[in-house]
Amino acid sequence: MALSKADIQRVKLMGFLHNRDTDCFSCRVITGNGTLTAEQLQAVGRIAEQYGSGTCMFTTRMTVEFSGVPYEKIDDVVRELSAVGLTTGGTGARVRPVTACKGTTCVFGFYDTQALGQKVHERFYEGMGNVRLPHKFKIAVGGCPNNCIKPDLNDFGIVGQHPPKFKEELCRGCKLCEKFCRMGCMKVVDGKMQRDTAVCNNCGYCADKCPFHAIYAEEVAYKLYVGGRWGRVTRHGTPLPGLYTEAEALDMIEKAMLLFRDWGQKGERFAAMIDRVGEDKVVDALLHGDLLARRDEILAKEI
Repeated sequence: MALSKADIQRVKLMGFLHNRDTDCFSCRVITGNGTLTAEQLQAVGRIAEQYGSGTCMFTTRMTVEFSGVPYEKIDDVVRELSAVGLTTGGTGARVRPVTACKGTTCVFGFYDTQALGQKVHERFYEGMGNVRLPHKFKIAVGGCPNNCIKPDLNDFGIVGQHPPKFKEELCRGCKLCEKFCRMGCMKVVDGKMQRDTAVCNNCGYCADKCPFHAIYAEEVAYKLYVGGRWGRVTRHGTPLPGLYTEAEALDMIEKAMLLFRDWGQKGERFAAMIDRVGEDKVVDALLHGDLLARRDEILAKEI
């Protein structure tokens, strides 16, 4: 059958991407927080074999794709995926599938990244998935400063932090902290440890190395980045000052999306908007503006 541009665009918004030189499509299956159950993974394989090429690929947004789906079989694929709790999508000028690293089980992870990723998915990919934005908006949830999931190269990035604390009266000046500090920010001066906070990345590696318990780390906090991007044009995200709680981080994602919708130009990435407007102005609006109070007004705007 001859497919029109309207046919191709309609199913693209559903998560079906046209395969070059064919009348078939790749199906993009959303994972929520980068994970699938064994049952779901088996179902995706069966559906890919029954309706598509039988080959599955994993995307940079931690979704699953399989190609070769005929246009007339798309509704069948959507129905069968739905039966195991899966949806398709992840395209268009809107929030894209959320990525989360393996911090839930990784020895370096500070917190349950997949649980936070699921919260982000439910509040923004599902809850605000129909909100039109000037361009795509990508969110990454990272468990520690190793940055495996590249939070600072996403439109919004979360990085787990384990900031060390110091009990000066317990320090014996042994310099073991200098030896173990991976960032070179620990120095013993006049018999006492000093930490260069401009260099320290809050990895927490030093926290259990002091034999006198002068260094410790307790609560997990979050460092936030806005306006990162990668691909043809790369920009490292702008770090927001300070550290944040989980609730504050979630609210800041919403503020960033609202600001992007309010100030962004159609077809402009968040990174380009920040460079056009200026980092200082954007950070000030996120930290001190009335974006959440203006939510309904901003969402009602035409783009």
